[in-house]
Amino acid sequence: MVYQTLKSFLIPILTILFRPKVTGLRHVPQNGPVIIASNHLSFSDSIFMPLVVPRKVTFLAKSEYFTSPGVKGFAKKKTFEALGQVPVDRSGGRRSEAALNTGLELLAEGSCIGIYPEGTRSPDGRLYKGRTGIARLAIESGAAVVPVAMFNTAEIQPTGQVIPKVTRVEMVFGEPMYFSGDSTDLQHLRAVTDEIMDAIHELSGQEYVDMYASEAKAIIADAARERIKQELRAKKAAKKKPESK
Repeated sequence: MVYQTLKSFLIPILTILFRPKVTGLRHVPQNGPVIIASNHLSFSDSIFMPLVVPRKVTFLAKSEYFTSPGVKGFAKKKTFEALGQVPVDRSGGRRSEAALNTGLELLAEGSCIGIYPEGTRSPDGRLYKGRTGIARLAIESGAAVVPVAMFNTAEIQPTGQVIPKVTRVEMVFGEPMYFSGDSTDLQHLRAVTDEIMDAIHELSGQEYVDMYASEAKAIIADAARERIKQELRAKKAAKKKPESK
């Protein structure tokens, strides 16, 4: 009820401001288990895409979004709950297994869930290697996988920016994909995941990088730290340099 009320409230506002251009929405099955697999450029992806899909889209969101302290944390928790997001611990090992089980339970109920196969937002607008959890969900549930490409959301709300920039958002939905086979075969899981990422790549036209987005973020962060260190060393050297007479 809260989800539909919030959706009804937001749709006219976002339609007027961001004039969403949507292609291929007919590819989303009207009933039965569905996995919507999207590229991930911005936090606002999780707002724009569910608003255009007639069905309720449930995202498996990081549990940290629901546990932040204070008034701001409470408001964030309630917002995520209203948007139909479910908290899961995705930090690895048994916790990741629990997240997959939550997804399977939702799909067994015939739900439509949203997943970002890259696992995190792209740090530079390129498309990164997919995590194989989506393959397990698709194979074990028999759900249709609908690839989606989001456009312009990184410009609308870059990482760290609270107030969005008003510009047009675009979404392209691809034809549903179905998978079967052995969900314990790691090579098969990788092949299925790569096939899904290839479909997203074809829709988005992004440059593809055969690396996890989390690894790219770590490299970028290390480079930024090294640059700061070099700048500090340069400043110290400049201070020590004797003045010419």
